[in-house]
Amino acid sequence: MDLGAICFYLFAVISTLYVLHFGYYLIGANLYDIWQFRRRFTKHLEAAHGLADVSQPLVTVLIPAHNEEKVVIRCLDSVLASTYDNVQILVMDDASKDDTALLVRQYIKQHKLKIDRCALVCIHQNLGKGEALNIGLRHHAKGEFVMTLDADSILSPDAIANALSYFSDPTIAGVAANVQIINEPTVLGVLQKFEHMIGYRSKKAYALSNCEFVVGGVASTYRMDVMRDVGFYDTDTWTEDIGLSIKIISNGNRENRLMYAADVVAATEGVDSLRALLKQRYRWKYGSLQNLIKYYRLIGNTHERYTLGLTFYRMPVAVLSELLLFFLPLIWAYVLYMTFTQYSLGLIIGAYLTITIYTLITLWTAEKLRFFERLQLSIYAPIAYFIFYVMDFVQFWAVCRCLIRLRRLLLRKGGTSRWISPSRVGREVSLS
Repeated sequence: MDLGAICFYLFAVISTLYVLHFGYYLIGANLYDIWQFRRRFTKHLEAAHGLADVSQPLVTVLIPAHNEEKVVIRCLDSVLASTYDNVQILVMDDASKDDTALLVRQYIKQHKLKIDRCALVCIHQNLGKGEALNIGLRHHAKGEFVMTLDADSILSPDAIANALSYFSDPTIAGVAANVQIINEPTVLGVLQKFEHMIGYRSKKAYALSNCEFVVGGVASTYRMDVMRDVGFYDTDTWTEDIGLSIKIISNGNRENRLMYAADVVAATEGVDSLRALLKQRYRWKYGSLQNLIKYYRLIGNTHERYTLGLTFYRMPVAVLSELLLFFLPLIWAYVLYMTFTQYSLGLIIGAYLTITIYTLITLWTAEKLRFFERLQLSIYAPIAYFIFYVMDFVQFWAVCRCLIRLRRLLLRKGGTSRWISPSRVGREVSLS
C-alpha cells in the first residue's frame, strides 16, 4: 500500500470519527437542554407549591492565590454578590510576593466580614495549588460542600445556589461549572472564547450519559465527605483538579456521578500571548496524560460500579484523541495535496461549513451571553475555522513536548509544579 492510500484511509477514518463525535455532541447537548428545561420547570412548580427545599447547608468557597493582586478583589466581590447566603470564603495565599494578602486583609476589614464568613490563610512557602487547597480543606474548611474558585475567576450571582440544587440527587458527588472566557478583543481571546464554548457544550452529552471524568478547578463543587473519603487532592500530577475528579469516579461513577451544570456559570481570564498559551496547554496536556496513565485500569473495566460509557467510550476516546494529534500534520498535508492536485476545494469547504455551522449553533445556545455579545461573536464565527488551526498547532506542540518526556510519563515521574507568577489583565466584568 503506497503512502497516498495510507493517507486516504487515515483521513477517512479520522474524518468519520470527527463527524460521529459532532453528531453525538449535537444530539446529546440538545437532549441535555431539554432535560434542563424540565428540571427548571419542576423546580418552579415545587417552589410555587411550597415543596422546594429551602435549607442552605454551609458552602466553603476555597480560593487559592499566588500573586493575584490585580484580580483577587474582583473575585471576592463576585462571591459576596451571591444569592446564596451561607458561605465561608477561604483565600489561601501561597507565598505571594505582591500585595495579594494585604488587599484581602483590607477587604475583610472594609466589609466588616467575620472570621467565619471570610478568612485569609497565608502560606509562607511555594507549595503549589494542590497542596494549598489541601491545607484549606484539612484545617480550615467547615462547609458540607466545597467550591473551588481560581483567583482570576468570577461567579455569576446564582452559581452557588444552582450548584447546590444538583446535590438533591444523592448519587451526585461533584458538579462541574460552565466556565466562560472573559472577553478580550484579540485573536487569542476570540480563539479561547470559542474553544471553551464548544468544549463545554460537549460536556452536556457526557453528563447525560454519565461518562465525564474531567472537572476543572474553576467553580467546581464537591461534597466534603466525598473529598475527605478520597484524601483530597493528589499532588503528584500537574493537573490536580482532573486528578481529583478522576480519583473520585475511580471508586465507581454509578454512585459517584460527576454532573455538568450549564447554569453554574463562571468566567475566567484567558492567556494573553501565544507563548503563554503554549506553556499552559503543555501543562494541561502533560497533567492529563499523567492522570490517564495513573488510572489506566479504568479503560475497558467491566466492573458493575462503572458505566460502559466511561470505561469503553469516554476514557478510550480521550487516549485516542491524544494519539490522533500526531497525525495532524499528515492530515493537513493530505488535504492540501488533494486540493491542489484535484483542483477542488471540496474538502476544505466541507470542513469549513461544518465547523462554522457548529460554532454558530454553540454560540446561540450558550448560557449567560448578552444579545450584543452573541451578535459580536457571530461576526467572528466565519473566521473561527481558520483561527482554530492555531489551537491545532498548540495541541500538536504540547503532545510533542510530552513525547520527549514519555519515559518520565510512563514511570509516573515529574510530580507536580509550583506556582509560577501569572500574567493578569484584571478587566472589570460582570455576570449579573
